[in-house]
Amino acid sequence: MAPTSTLLSPKLAALAGKRDDPIECSVHTLPKPLIREFRHVFGEKYNEDLMQDDGMELLAIPTNQQARQDLVAVGDEIELEKDRLLNVFLEFGKELCERVRDIGYWADYIDPCSGLPMITKDCNKVYSEVDGMECLLNYRAYNAGFCKVLTHPKWGTYVYPATIFCYAPRDKIMAIVQEYQFES
Repeated sequence: MAPTSTLLSPKLAALAGKRDDPIECSVHTLPKPLIREFRHVFGEKYNEDLMQDDGMELLAIPTNQQARQDLVAVGDEIELEKDRLLNVFLEFGKELCERVRDIGYWADYIDPCSGLPMITKDCNKVYSEVDGMECLLNYRAYNAGFCKVLTHPKWGTYVYPATIFCYAPRDKIMAIVQEYQFES
């Protein structure tokens, strides 16, 4: 069952000509715990400036990629796979955010390596991708030493999570995301 914050259910998406590197993505309103997390990462003053216009909502676009390797493992091959997945997400996140910003709305994406926003400067608080996926998608996680490990319902730990945030009318964001989505 999808969480009540779900506006657009998880479905595979890709940039034009990049279906070999699909990204599962969905669109959600932010439940209270994630609003707190958003304020923690982006700062209170920034949030006050953002939350002004009627018809606008703070939305999350959680993304997950199916890895070719179990990302809990260690080694050079795992690091190369993480780099590949990072680059796929960074390209996707950058393009999607540019499209949202080009029509006059706010968007940013989180660097999955650092947990910091890619566009908004002067942010030094880290966003937890695993906590976000647990909250938005009800995906499970477990502790492995000092690291929380996400488990995808289909892919297990062969998963690479990353998140995009937007402040815009939901219909505009859902339409943009649906342009990238395809039937698997």
